[in-house]
This record gives sequence, C-alpha cells and structure tokens, in this order.
Amino acid sequence: MPNRTASISRSTKETQIELSLNLDGSGKSEIKTGVGFFDHMLDLLTRHSLIDLTVNATGDLHVDAHHTVEDVGIVLGQALEKALGDKRGIYRYGWAIVPMDESLAQVALDFSGRAAIVFNVPFRGELIGSFPTELVEEFFKALANAARMNLHITVPYGTNNHHIAEAIFKATAKALRQALSIDPRNDQIPSTKGTL
Repeated sequence: MPNRTASISRSTKETQIELSLNLDGSGKSEIKTGVGFFDHMLDLLTRHSLIDLTVNATGDLHVDAHHTVEDVGIVLGQALEKALGDKRGIYRYGWAIVPMDESLAQVALDFSGRAAIVFNVPFRGELIGSFPTELVEEFFKALANAARMNLHITVPYGTNNHHIAEAIFKATAKALRQALSIDPRNDQIPSTKGTL
C-alpha cells in the first residue's frame, strides 16, 4: 500500500496553519486551533474516520473565528487531495446517516475531482456557545472545494445546535472512512474516465 500521508503549511496575514494527516491511521488527533468547539468537532471527525490528524493553527481570533475555521478547511482539503494521489484503489464514494440524540445528519460524498457542496441544514439560532453556526457551512465549503469532492450534507430534523453539528461531523467522518478505504476488489482508478 502506498504511503497515504500529507503535511501542508499555509501562512497568510490572517492565519498560520500546520497540518499533517495519515489516511491509514487509527483516529489519533492533536488539534489546536484556538477555537474550542471547532477543536471538539475536528477531534470527532478524526476519531470516527480513523484518519490521524495534527493541526496547529493560529489566527486573527480577535476579529472572529471565521478565517481560522475556513482556512483549516482549505488546508485539510488540500492534504486529503495530496494524500490520495491518483486515487487508485479507493472506494471513492461514501455515505452515512448518523443520529445524535434528537438530531439526524445524512452525508454523501464523492472524491470525483470536482468540487460541489449542498448544505441543507436548519440550525436553530446563530451560536453554539460562542461559536457561530454559520461557520459549520464555511468549513465544509472550504473542505469540499480544496479536496475537489462532491459533498452533500442534509439534516432533516434536529433541535439542539450542538447535536446537529456533532451529527454532521460524525456522519462526514463515517462517509470519509468509507470513501477513502482501499477496495480489495479493485486496484484501478475508480472511474470509467481512467482519471479522477
């Protein structure tokens, strides 16, 4: 099996990010973004996808968390794309339905080489603690664009914002685990085009 790891650094006037991952890990994480709720969500993403992930991010949190959250999404997407290489032998598609108490999240994704996102999530209110709920969409938009994947996220029902967000991150993790896994029956690039 090829070494499916990647390390990426990104530095702008707004954020400085160091990120490394191993697609064939065991779900270990070291997450430090300065945004507590976001760290919690990334830890869930790591644990349930079995991707090992290290993130060290500093950003202009005196402004707000937007740049930090979005830029971590960009760098994580770039690292996924880099670690996948030509995507030979992966399942490519992943999907999951995950409950979190009264909330339910449905996620489907495709490492197609084309970026697209559908985010159909009715948050109740603007904040989870001090974390703006709108940043959940911003993170996944950045992730999908940078990883060049189709990402569809739907929450048909839920009333607690924390539970809604947690269900989304866990469902995305489960879908990633499926899509990134090696298919023992197919060692080719999973596309009739011969490239992704």
